[in-house]
Amino acid sequence: MSSNVNFYDPGADSALEELEEGTGAARTGLGRNGTSRRAFIKGIIAAGATVSAGFMLHGLAGCTREVPVRGAVERLISLNVNGTVRRVDVLPQETLAMTLRYKLGLTGTKLGCDRSECGACTVLLDDVTTYACSTLTHTVRKSQITTIEGLQAANGDLHPVQQAFIDELGPQCGFCTPGQIMSTIALLKSSPRPTREEAQMALSGNLCRCGAYDHYLNSVMRAAGEA
Repeated sequence: MSSNVNFYDPGADSALEELEEGTGAARTGLGRNGTSRRAFIKGIIAAGATVSAGFMLHGLAGCTREVPVRGAVERLISLNVNGTVRRVDVLPQETLAMTLRYKLGLTGTKLGCDRSECGACTVLLDDVTTYACSTLTHTVRKSQITTIEGLQAANGDLHPVQQAFIDELGPQCGFCTPGQIMSTIALLKSSPRPTREEAQMALSGNLCRCGAYDHYLNSVMRAAGEA
């Protein structure tokens, strides 16, 4: 047994009208207000292109500004290292040890503790011993930087301090040796004939993992006698 029941939906008529109206618009290409759909879409695309071009021009204008940003640091700088001026790209928070080793290839400056305790990274700044691991490169642009590589003579001869360290068997593993030598160089520049106690004090900031302190002190005293 079947029964036909008609349910009246008030929204059906309006939906049907909209469907018929849309079909008609599709056939004619016109909306309710008489605007072409193609023209409407073109207007949307044109508006988007205008906005995008505005952002692009604004970005390019920012890239070509000649006024430096407040707090910015010039990255391409000149450093006087071992008597030669070197141009190098340096990050704002880059340490001198990192610059010497990884930017300039001067790997004689060792990285040990990286917190100013072992002295393996010792270099000379204007003949003063300095821990390169805790010195920002940007702060030494006006200094004369000397590393272990700068001690050897142009003809290949070793510096008297280097030769004295070899003769007295100062190095064992050799990791701390560059720092020990740089500290000795600074000592002999300020006091050419130091006492053993003065040498011990001068090298007190350089740790030796092998414990070869007596060998190093012997090397200092030998270098002082031959320099």
